[in-house]
Amino acid sequence: MANDASAQARAWQRMLSGRRLDLLDPSPLDVEITDIAHGLARVARWNGQTNGDHAFSVAQHCLLVEQIFEIATPDADADCRLAALLHDAPEYVIGDMISPFKAVVGGGYKAVEHRLQVAVHLRFALPPELPEKLRKSIKRADQIAAYFEATRLAGFAEPEAARFFGRPRGFSADALAIAPLPARQVQKKFLERFGALEKSRNR
Repeated sequence: MANDASAQARAWQRMLSGRRLDLLDPSPLDVEITDIAHGLARVARWNGQTNGDHAFSVAQHCLLVEQIFEIATPDADADCRLAALLHDAPEYVIGDMISPFKAVVGGGYKAVEHRLQVAVHLRFALPPELPEKLRKSIKRADQIAAYFEATRLAGFAEPEAARFFGRPRGFSADALAIAPLPARQVQKKFLERFGALEKSRNR
């Protein structure tokens, strides 16, 4: 009798915390912030095609997005800022797929990404689906971060980056933390920022 390869396929990822996260049906109970920080600090943005001695990691991108979001939305509470920090959290499991490849792969990738994002949100007491206004504010911060990353690190000319991400208004790259940092340093900064936001939420 032939083996059923689909039945034997492994759809879970073992984490350094000891958790085993099912990609097809992720449980919030298997999501740990230490795993997220470790993974995101070692996933390169722009497929690693950036200047500097270190990759510009997704963890550093998340810190940058949260920084921009906080500047753009000074009245946002700690829950909203945490949602900004965790906006790319699923990539600790599935990596950072560049936008052109996402367009080729289509809906399957997005379905997995969405399930993981919901599990992350539930784990940290955030709404499974963010309110539309908040989602758009985080997306705009994400685009501003992408513009500066593209022009300062990834070799894009400013007109080209503006065409893809929009031209930021009221922001200067000089005030933002864009220089790529070592993975362990970024991991530590990510966990520290998470801890500070959790402390604010619990006041």
